[in-house]
Amino acid sequence: MSTADAEGRRRPFNEEYLAIMRHFSLTPRTTEVGAKEQNGDVEAANGAMKRRLEQALLVRGSRDFASVEAWQAFVDEVARKANAGRGARVVEELAAMRVLDVGALQEFREEDARVSEWSTIRARHCAYSVPSRLMGEVLQVRLYEDRLEAFYRGKLELACERLRGRNQHRIDYRHVIWSLVRKPGGFARYVYREEMFPSLVFRRAYDALQTPQRGIAGDVEYLRILHLAASTMESDVAAALGLLLAEGGALTSEQVKALVLGERRPTVPEMPALTVDLRAYDALLGEVGT
Repeated sequence: MSTADAEGRRRPFNEEYLAIMRHFSLTPRTTEVGAKEQNGDVEAANGAMKRRLEQALLVRGSRDFASVEAWQAFVDEVARKANAGRGARVVEELAAMRVLDVGALQEFREEDARVSEWSTIRARHCAYSVPSRLMGEVLQVRLYEDRLEAFYRGKLELACERLRGRNQHRIDYRHVIWSLVRKPGGFARYVYREEMFPSLVFRRAYDALQTPQRGIAGDVEYLRILHLAASTMESDVAAALGLLLAEGGALTSEQVKALVLGERRPTVPEMPALTVDLRAYDALLGEVGT
């Protein structure tokens, strides 16, 4: 297989290709530098087969076939004639061949990743958050084509969609909030700060807290609210924030906590059950029929 690019520069084999070569106990070779026109065995045989088919079609005098099966039979006959003189060489090759390993190829690439003090790991140049209790530990990361899985001592700790490109990130505030609560001074410069606003109401609450308590004091109050959302139900905290913001008074984490834990839990409006009258559909169908 050629690994020279359009300008003739030698390119390294990618990891997927090398994995396939190792699976079949093969050693790949590159083409010569500056000789981009060189083909490997597979490409050369493919070109030769195309030329044979073209010559056979010219001799036949027509490119029309009655069915796909007829075309396949034509191709098979061309291939049979091309391979007719290779029987002895094929027998020699078969005698030297070993039994083919037909086991499934490994579907993932595995690597180790240490959890940072901010509860994140890096895999293939992208960042993912993991539970904060794993800080400082080394996880075994499996990178599939479309997803990522992270294990600690054989237990699955993270499963999510795999990010593409470089310097992308997937951060769950529930994973990192514990670190931020311990170090609130770093929130203002936190690289993934925008991921700490699960919805618009949380962003509005942060802005409201920063008005009377600019700086770290407002950050501490907001982080306490976010910690409450991670510890209980985010939807309950969001409802409490919406109610307090609508009232227009001072917003504190203690007020939000009181609402969420039941002291001032927002009342859920009771809605009557909808009664469906199917006669309306019958009338509509009658109008369409007429």
